Amino acid sequence: MAEDVDRIAELFAGFGRMFSGAGVFADGLMIALVVDGVVYFKADERTIADFKREGRTPFQYRSRDGARTLRSYWRMPERLYDDPDELAEWARRAADCARRADAAKATPRRKAKPRSKT
Repeated sequence: MAEDVDRIAELFAGFGRMFSGAGVFADGLMIALVVDGVVYFKADERTIADFKREGRTPFQYRSRDGARTLRSYWRMPERLYDDPDELAEWARRAADCARRADAAKATPRRKAKPRSKT
């Protein structure tokens, strides 16, 4: 897989900006990203506390403007690399997060109507 990622990065080198990771998808939604062999699961307000309890941190990367933090993806607990059943449970929860995020994007937010002065 690393060769595939390297090849894709090479193909897009002329574009100037390339994310050096891979996405993990379920039902067309990204549930995790993998960067330098580290898995980061999709997270939201319902699951971030679980990552914090495990001592995990959100995904960070460097840009021209300095360090950036992407709080919607959190580093997978190390113990899950050796526990495929529990990893599957965390992946299901990440998929739930991705579905909630997708649904939130699909639901148009209503603007508050100005109150009339009477």
